[in-house]
Amino acid sequence: MGKAKDTHISLGQATMLVEAEAITTASQRLGPEFAQAVEVITEMSNSGKKLIFCGIGKSGHIARKLSTTFMSAGISCIFLHASEAIHGDLGIYKPGDVTILLSKSGSSEEIVRILPIIKGFESKVIAIVGRLESPISEAADIVLDASVEKEGDTLNLLPTASASVALALGDALASAVIGAKGFTSEEFARYHPGGQLGRNLLLTVGDVMLKLDKIACLSAKHTLKDAVLGMTQFSIGAACIIDDDNVLTGIVTDGDIRRLLSKKEVVLDLPLSKCMTKNPLSVNPEIPLREALRIMEDRPSQISVIPVIDKSSNKLLGLIRVHDIHQTNFS
Repeated sequence: MGKAKDTHISLGQATMLVEAEAITTASQRLGPEFAQAVEVITEMSNSGKKLIFCGIGKSGHIARKLSTTFMSAGISCIFLHASEAIHGDLGIYKPGDVTILLSKSGSSEEIVRILPIIKGFESKVIAIVGRLESPISEAADIVLDASVEKEGDTLNLLPTASASVALALGDALASAVIGAKGFTSEEFARYHPGGQLGRNLLLTVGDVMLKLDKIACLSAKHTLKDAVLGMTQFSIGAACIIDDDNVLTGIVTDGDIRRLLSKKEVVLDLPLSKCMTKNPLSVNPEIPLREALRIMEDRPSQISVIPVIDKSSNKLLGLIRVHDIHQTNFS
């Protein structure tokens, strides 16, 4: 690695460390005003009012991002551009709405201009500002200190550490409000039905598993060669072994076959009873996809396929793969 590349990496690391330290320092400043802000937002949400984020410039971008974070938690929320506010966008206000203002300087002209009007809407104002002695701080009902000792860039000019602290404070508010409201993962899924997170929370194993007609099913008397042929036909990486009553007794995977063949012995004629994994890990169709994924991955040796059985009879119902959990399109 050349000297120039070393310099690039060192500067990048230095910036990130400055930002991390600034966030740590800000976290240690949290006090009663933070708890008050959480209570105001929670009460507002429970009463059916909305949360309005407002900012300009880089602070506006952070405000917009934070509004989407709160919306993810089911909190009625909207972003108000400070410049557009005086041209009709203030019409979004209803009495009792809560406003969160973001400003590094605490004196953004556009925000200072609309502050009296916002207060006239009986809106509690929470300010996340980088300067406590400022017009916005003085007008706000609650002030959260987002000041930083220095920015992360070499010129100490770019809004790096200050932006990170403002964003972290907003995220901290969201996390605390979620805790105060008792927001659940099921509620989260309701607002994220199209993404992988929502899919994993809303769908169950039974919704996406491969049923018996789509997987290789054999008896323990069949040979490994039979399993290979069955797995070739269905190409899902495993064959399930069942008894005469369709009860799962074992499984053979691609990995099992590779390990057997690596012994350089004649193994294709072996009965499956001698080469299958007996009493394999399995799941029930009722569990959510996220739980199935945890079972498959949260283990010393991860697995990519797992049989699905009826929990009362242990009869085989199907098989689910990691691929099925992550598949985007489903009917």
